[in-house]
Amino acid sequence: MNELLSPFPTVGYYGPEYFCDREKETETITANISGLQPTTLVAARRIGKTGLLKHLQRLLSDNYIFIYADILPTENLREFLNTLATCILNSVPEKTGIGAKIWNFIKSLRPLITFDPLSGEPQVTFNIQPKDSDNQVELLFSFLEKQDKRVVFAIDEFQQILEYPEKSTEAWLRSLMQQLNNVTFIFSGSQQHIMNDMFSNPARPFFGSTVFLHLDKIGFEPYKNFIINKFAERGKNIPETVVSEILRWTNCHTFYVQLACNRVFLNSENTIDLDMWHDEAKMLLDEQEYVFFGYRDVLTKHQWKLLRAIAHEGEASSLTSKEFVQKHTLGSPATVLRSLDSLQKKNLIFSQYNSNVTLYFSVYNVLFERWIQNQRI
Repeated sequence: MNELLSPFPTVGYYGPEYFCDREKETETITANISGLQPTTLVAARRIGKTGLLKHLQRLLSDNYIFIYADILPTENLREFLNTLATCILNSVPEKTGIGAKIWNFIKSLRPLITFDPLSGEPQVTFNIQPKDSDNQVELLFSFLEKQDKRVVFAIDEFQQILEYPEKSTEAWLRSLMQQLNNVTFIFSGSQQHIMNDMFSNPARPFFGSTVFLHLDKIGFEPYKNFIINKFAERGKNIPETVVSEILRWTNCHTFYVQLACNRVFLNSENTIDLDMWHDEAKMLLDEQEYVFFGYRDVLTKHQWKLLRAIAHEGEASSLTSKEFVQKHTLGSPATVLRSLDSLQKKNLIFSQYNSNVTLYFSVYNVLFERWIQNQRI
């Protein structure tokens, strides 16, 4: 692979040399796979969940058939089938023995196979009745079950199956998957409260069927050293003080760290200072201001006040407490709860537990959080 213009890509996976840390998580999931133990991987958006799955795919591809499928764009079982079949077809090069076998099998199901004009990758579409989709999915998994190589199937944004009009999808998939011995699943998702309920609620089909792994932010020190080394490898000097401020400003949130470092790297000379970083940070916020005003305008007065309060706290807990409500003039606890529910449904905030096992809420978009903190409205 050709060297990237910047060592800090914000989308895609480009190999171990551009991948920071995650050694413990990689070891944990690899051990689960070796022990035939399914994994539920839960993380906030843009923390690096997909990158970790792609990293695992790179590391395990010689010994396993590793299939990665992002089902977030799917809206029903037929689209789920199309996505699975497409990802299976692209999991192994066609010219290999296993690849040829996969191609022949997919073709035997008589789908429409087209090729993406940009990537050149094949895309599979089944022109069948919705009621027949489950039979085709079962055929796909039955085929994988019979392979000589073990199969790892990573299904990203797995909670999306709950949006399908076929209401029995969750129970049906659980029944189907528990019959497979040669296929180990990784179920990942970014809607943490939904994923937690799917796999930890005794009333749900997938209860107790996997090992949980919560993907947190990359540690401050490993990320700091990674950034300094990547700048140095390209002949650029970035002081530790600048990197530390970038990490604090981005809350160590992977996507925003990568974005900030990407901008600084591409727009800098050989030496970076705090003034240069401050200019880039301001430009990042200015470029998004129109979008942020749009976010604000679709919120009610109470929703905006709660979002602003959470942004100013950074990590806000006990939102209905008398102290928090009075500090931010939020009205009543009932009003806070209604606004909180709306903000979560709009994916503007997320919640998780800190090291003290305290539930806190934060703004999803770090740039939006910083922009709010700079406003007087």
